[in-house]
Amino acid sequence: DVKKTRQGYLWTFLTQTQQGEWLIGYRFSLGRASTTPKDVLGGTRGALVVDAYTGYNAVTLPAGRVRVGCWAHVRRRFFEALPTSPEAREALDFILALYRVEAQARDAGLVRTDAHRELRQQKSAPVLAALHAWLEKQTPLHPPKGPLGQALSYARKQWDALTRFVSDARLPLDNNRSEAALRKAALGRKNFLFVGHEAAGENLAGLYALVATCEANGVNPEGYLADVLLRVQTHPNARIGELLPHEWKRLRAADASQRLAS
Repeated sequence: DVKKTRQGYLWTFLTQTQQGEWLIGYRFSLGRASTTPKDVLGGTRGALVVDAYTGYNAVTLPAGRVRVGCWAHVRRRFFEALPTSPEAREALDFILALYRVEAQARDAGLVRTDAHRELRQQKSAPVLAALHAWLEKQTPLHPPKGPLGQALSYARKQWDALTRFVSDARLPLDNNRSEAALRKAALGRKNFLFVGHEAAGENLAGLYALVATCEANGVNPEGYLADVLLRVQTHPNARIGELLPHEWKRLRAADASQRLAS
């Protein structure tokens, strides 16, 4: 009933395997409370790269995952303050320096290695120290409710979370990959505004997850779904994970190698 529609939300969860494969999951819900993060991540350990949204508090320290800040969200606030506060350019320059270290690691093929962590400690840590000193100096000079005042407060309150990447090369500087994954859903939203029912929203989220993970791992979604929809009827439930896109790709590659060998 169009007159009784409710707004739904799509949450994005993304992780990378030890083999470098990206896994993308979506979860549909009717609210933005902490219920969804608890359902998906409750009782798990590790890191969680997010912005300052309080809905994730239920699954982060001290009882759950270690919260890691997002520098893209910090940068956005300083960028928005730039028209009224030219001083914000200094913060943007500091943040750019952090990303240049990451670009250096990518160019050298060091991402997620011990050498990457050492590079961060050697080059990123001094940038962070200088930026922190700048934040402390600037904070008393600007109204707390002004654009720059809010940007300064946002960065200072999250400082511990924002600096954790220095000691762990597995941690990215931002959650831009998950933001990009969410844009795929935005395209569909323009084409079909309504999903009809809560269960339909949950099913749509599951299909989004499969297709997005296919794309992230170089798998043709059409070929994958055509094959898996037949296999799933007889595939052992205990080994259902073998039909996830990244595992399916690995099994197909192994089958092809065996056929060539024979």
